[in-house]
Amino acid sequence: MLYAVIMAGGSGTRFWPASRAAKPKQFLAVHSDRSLLTETADRLTGLVPSERILVVGSADHVELVHEALPDLPRENLLCEPVGRNTLPCVALASAELERRDPHSTQIVLPADHVIEPLEAFQTTLRAAVSVAEDSRALVTLGIRPTHAATGYGYIEAGGSIGEALGSEIFEVRRFVEKPSAERAAEFASAGNFLWNAGVFVWTTAAIRAALAEHAGELLAALDAAGPDDLQRVYADLDSVPVDVGIMEKASNVRVLPVGYAWSDIGSWSALPDVLAADDNGNVVAGSGTLVDHDAHGNVVYAEKGHITALVGVDDLIVVHAGGATLVCRKDRAQDVRRIVEQLRTMRPEDV
Repeated sequence: MLYAVIMAGGSGTRFWPASRAAKPKQFLAVHSDRSLLTETADRLTGLVPSERILVVGSADHVELVHEALPDLPRENLLCEPVGRNTLPCVALASAELERRDPHSTQIVLPADHVIEPLEAFQTTLRAAVSVAEDSRALVTLGIRPTHAATGYGYIEAGGSIGEALGSEIFEVRRFVEKPSAERAAEFASAGNFLWNAGVFVWTTAAIRAALAEHAGELLAALDAAGPDDLQRVYADLDSVPVDVGIMEKASNVRVLPVGYAWSDIGSWSALPDVLAADDNGNVVAGSGTLVDHDAHGNVVYAEKGHITALVGVDDLIVVHAGGATLVCRKDRAQDVRRIVEQLRTMRPEDV
């Protein structure tokens, strides 16, 4: 039985001021008229039935999840009492699927990515499922780099181990955290380095074996936790990404390289990668209106009814949402989280 686990607990701080604690990025419509979470679930149509889609998200966002996914069964929303990164998220889902169907296979994916085209994505997922079920390997997708990105982690692919449904599968030599510009240029030209897409496929038995080997205390704590204990248990867990806690340590990791369009939309500067620009190179998201004169290469987001007027400016990010306005250079988009850090002390209600 094939299940999907959508990880929807992120905070999206680099998308402030549109993304807030009360409504983070995955619930925003920044790529289309649907939220990123809705797009993610729709991407599974025809591959995983809706009754076998699980969403792991914050207990504070229950209604937002059901607004985005009205057909999601209530029991398929697994609530995290507090955010503890993706390793506890994966372990929580694995505990639930062990109870439901220990022979299941899981597709695990973030809620806030943009991936196109649908057919190519589903074809690679089917290939990854085939590899995971045949070999009990932990399979991940690696995106062939289109430029020397410093905002992504990388996967160094090793030797080829064969094909599945027309896709070549490789061993994984190592995972590399976000590199410097110089190292990113080396990786992009090397030919065997891939962007880490954060999309995983594994059998429930395989991921639970990996958790038992590399994160045994965490697995035991979540397996033993009942509904009344989960808040206390979860609060005591370390905040660890699954890449660090499992994938970098496991020996049975495989990667399937893909070349279709993918973006984790990690910051406002990523919108030109997924949205068409106008004749002046400006990209507009949200429901607002842009009026410009001699302005080029800007990224603008505004809520319905808001007019953004730009005159004689280039390569800026201008965002108006929730009573706040952000203006920054596109090359400083990653630093938006610094503003969020300041606001947590100055005006926590605006984060």
